[in-house]
Amino acid sequence: MLGGGPAGLAAAVSAARGGARTLLVERYGFLGGMGTAGGVTNFAGLYGRRGGRMQQLVRGVVDDLLERIDRLGGLNQPQDGLQGRIRVRSYDTSAYKCAADDWLLGAGVQLLFHALAVGALMDTPRAGARVDGNRIDALLVETRSGRRAIRAREFVDASGDADLAHFAGVPYELGDGQGSALFPSTMARIGNVDADRAQAAIGEFKAIDALMAAAADRYRFPRSGAILRPQRNPREWRANVTQLANERGQAVDATDARQLSAAEVEGRRQIVEYLRFLRAEVPGFEAAELVEIAPQVGIRESRRIVGAYALTGEDVLGGAHFDDVIGLNSWPAEQHVAGRIEWGFARDADNAYNHLPWRMLVPQRVVNLLVAGRCASMEHVGQSAARASGGCFVMGQAAGTAAALRVAGRFSVPALQAALRDAGADLDDGP
Repeated sequence: MLGGGPAGLAAAVSAARGGARTLLVERYGFLGGMGTAGGVTNFAGLYGRRGGRMQQLVRGVVDDLLERIDRLGGLNQPQDGLQGRIRVRSYDTSAYKCAADDWLLGAGVQLLFHALAVGALMDTPRAGARVDGNRIDALLVETRSGRRAIRAREFVDASGDADLAHFAGVPYELGDGQGSALFPSTMARIGNVDADRAQAAIGEFKAIDALMAAAADRYRFPRSGAILRPQRNPREWRANVTQLANERGQAVDATDARQLSAAEVEGRRQIVEYLRFLRAEVPGFEAAELVEIAPQVGIRESRRIVGAYALTGEDVLGGAHFDDVIGLNSWPAEQHVAGRIEWGFARDADNAYNHLPWRMLVPQRVVNLLVAGRCASMEHVGQSAARASGGCFVMGQAAGTAAALRVAGRFSVPALQAALRDAGADLDDGP
């Protein structure tokens, strides 16, 4: 498993529980992906409306993780937004890191931290052998112990940027196909907030936009649609307020080292500017302090593989159902475009979810690789929804379960679906 975000966590636990010897490779010294390294601090896409009732639609191994974070006192109660059309659960990032460690080790997963993927060795078939497709022989990583080759029968790329798939020659698309992508953000946590006064002043999301509009001649705001919400400790708020562009005014390309380096600096500048605004203009934030700026820029979109099927925006908006369903996505299309956020909600407000199909995890050309998370096979608008952590948990659980079934020689889509149901996943076919 490459990558320790929601997709990689769910994949690793599921593979290990399925009886496969499992190693998870992570570039940082902790798990959580964008939820910790990117400072997201909330799980989005776990909840959605079905039959007119808001409920948890992403189930399975993620429930174990939520319970572990909650036992550490780090999980908030569900929070509704956008007139009740979305529901998230915020968490403490330190609790998430510790819970994830305990979760994976308890499942028997081996961890390799501080390991950066740098290449792939491909299997060279013997002369005259029947070949069903390219195979990865080993993932190459750079570690503090030097370069290493990690061999496996099955690989899961949950890197977020499709790094292993790219090294293995899997075709991919980058961003929106017109030189841009979903704009990234640098996230921050803000403390020492007078919670009651702040909540009264901000209320729903549109209130903070109105305060920003009134002060626009005195501050540099990169976008409208700022998201400020309290954490479990109501005196600490998460701030999703920045937007990072390159010199051409397009979204920063997360696969370009120079652009990404410049974005890190610009994100911190924007946060300092926004804190100046909050202290001077927003009730309850007069004595606010920066608790944390995320360790890295929060990336929403980079490479997306070309797979057996690409999830579309219409699939999300139209509530698509698939025979090879592996779980549900309930997050709306959330497009971070220049200067703003564009939301696209399912047309059936009482059943605001869609199926995620197995085929979106299956890359072209490489037969012993599955790809889960924001870099799975999706079109640009479809990805803006299924990239949320809820969809990533779904894809990861399916990929890890499938990898274990493949190793055991028992894989089929019906067998995968049966195993997912047995593990508590919601495939939209219950009573």
